[in-house]
Amino acid sequence: MVTHDGSRFHSHRGMGLVGDNYGDARVIGALKGSRAIGHNRYATTGETVLRNVQPLYADFVFGGLAVGHNGNLTNATALRRALVRRGCLFQSTTDSEVFIHLIAISLYSTVVDRLIDALKQVIGAYALIALTENALIGVRDPLGVRPLILGRVNHADQSASWVLTSETCALDIIGAEFVRDVEPGEIIIIDDAGVRSIKPFGRVAARFCVFEYIYFARPDSIVEGMPVYDARKRIGVELARESHVSADVIVPVPDSGVPSAMGYAVESGIPFELGIIRNHYVGRTFIEPTDTIRHLGVKLKHSANRSVLAGKRVVLVDDSIVRGTTSRKIVEMVRAAGAAEVHMRVSSPPTTHSCFYGIDTPERGKLLAARHSVDEMAALIGVDSLAFISKDGLYRALGHAGRNAGKPQYCDACLTGEYPIPLPDMAENDGRQLSLLTEQT
Repeated sequence: MVTHDGSRFHSHRGMGLVGDNYGDARVIGALKGSRAIGHNRYATTGETVLRNVQPLYADFVFGGLAVGHNGNLTNATALRRALVRRGCLFQSTTDSEVFIHLIAISLYSTVVDRLIDALKQVIGAYALIALTENALIGVRDPLGVRPLILGRVNHADQSASWVLTSETCALDIIGAEFVRDVEPGEIIIIDDAGVRSIKPFGRVAARFCVFEYIYFARPDSIVEGMPVYDARKRIGVELARESHVSADVIVPVPDSGVPSAMGYAVESGIPFELGIIRNHYVGRTFIEPTDTIRHLGVKLKHSANRSVLAGKRVVLVDDSIVRGTTSRKIVEMVRAAGAAEVHMRVSSPPTTHSCFYGIDTPERGKLLAARHSVDEMAALIGVDSLAFISKDGLYRALGHAGRNAGKPQYCDACLTGEYPIPLPDMAENDGRQLSLLTEQT
């Protein structure tokens, strides 16, 4: 977190959980000021080390600037190389530091103009917040892939404080009200004069990340005007319509599979039960760094409710299958608890491609659906049957007639391989690999 007290900036950064880093009142007490930005995110580029922890801060000729970035830049490697040639000294390995250097070398005079200059050089997905000596700034990329919202805290004296955050659930915690989504390509500037908006980019069709609805957003958030909880229940309904199977009980893989399992149960008429109990003191397993840790994490994270599972034909409902590690361990646990049959239903289409826009999916070769058919996946994870919601079914659940193949309403690149934002760094890497193979041949 970085704060500003009217004369100077204060900062505290740390690795791990927010509660572990900010639970000490002395830490919060040292963060003086009336304006602040914070950043809570696992790494999707660079190493998981303290120097990559955001917000990033730098002193410029116009004063200090702190930046927090959600998303990924797809031309960061090329920009970094060009900036290093110009003499820029990088202090981290995260792509987000590119923003700092582009702002530093800009020839424009104001902070906002320098930021616009930087934004026009980057390619990728981003929701960006920045803190200057005089203002709080928020930006979304032109396609609006990553979320950003504006909220307000109303005070007793009729004054208001303004909030920029990724999800509406953050507003609930601090007693703020939702004002609106920051629009794709919009810059919001909050200072002593109030709130103003700039839209420096040409208008293009938005492509919000569909995986926010499937998994990433919290179920109690409202995303792009749609309650995530309701969306996930509707996904479960569509999933049941498309892939019904005779069973005795519908069991969610907690927690992100719960709303979809509820929708599946209602549509199928099969009872919903908590056949797997979640330990809420263990984090997400798909982002753990090694298979060994992921295996251990699954065992610590879930336990079977034997009274619900024994002798039953079970339908497990999960949000997605990435590597398959978690799914295989869950199925083994359910079978060990005495389930007669285990069927898995997944509330997203198969994840066949890597995300380069801010969700840390592994390289494509490690994605189970990229290497195997659905039947092969079923055998590998040990289920009697496996089915995924169709792409059209997913889009129907989100209020559309189906997926517009010519002009999709969302970014669904991880499900289709259709990347709406160019990937120049990837193309360059692929070219280098091809050149190397040619030389070896």
